[in-house]
Amino acid sequence: MATFVLIHGGGGSAWDWHLLVPELISRGHDVVVPELPIEDSSAGFAEFCQTVLDAIGDRSDLVVVGHSYGAFTAPLIADKRPVRLLVLLTPMVPKPGERPGDWWANTGYHGTEGLSEEQQFYNGVPADIVAEAAAHNRDQVSTEGNDPWPLDAWPDVPTTVLIAREDQFFPADFQRRVAADRLGTAPDETDGGHSVALSHPKQLADRLTAYLLP
Repeated sequence: MATFVLIHGGGGSAWDWHLLVPELISRGHDVVVPELPIEDSSAGFAEFCQTVLDAIGDRSDLVVVGHSYGAFTAPLIADKRPVRLLVLLTPMVPKPGERPGDWWANTGYHGTEGLSEEQQFYNGVPADIVAEAAAHNRDQVSTEGNDPWPLDAWPDVPTTVLIAREDQFFPADFQRRVAADRLGTAPDETDGGHSVALSHPKQLADRLTAYLLP
């Protein structure tokens, strides 16, 4: 049994994973879903990291999954605790010393002009789930956006980038280029949009658990 540590993205919450959690549990695994202190104007990377470590407690055999902006936090956990696998899901892949606020220009991100927020983040998500989402979004006022990413190098942990083919926020071609530039890897791909844990939870659970097979 592995412990999946699911780290939400910017402005998100543990709710973002609520359809994936039972899928992973039904496959025999433990799941930890921390709420990062993004609404705390004094919180930064250190507080994000400690929140996740506190949620993990003494659990072991960790698979850390960082979604979107959560990819800035996920490697910090792999630097602090033994981690079996690091999965970056439709991610913002950081590099040492980079300020998250600079990531957009540094990666050459051109935005998604003409698309609504729903089209960018929730394409493919059932309408009833989209209707619930606004109640779970949070204002991100934490300080880490202006702080250099604290690692000097990528942690020595097996790392997989998993992108969604229909992602309209971070298009697949953009994600392939960033993964190659920053990690020297070609990402794995799955069906769905940016919020793939809400649109394809069963398929995502199958993919994540398949990574554990010999």
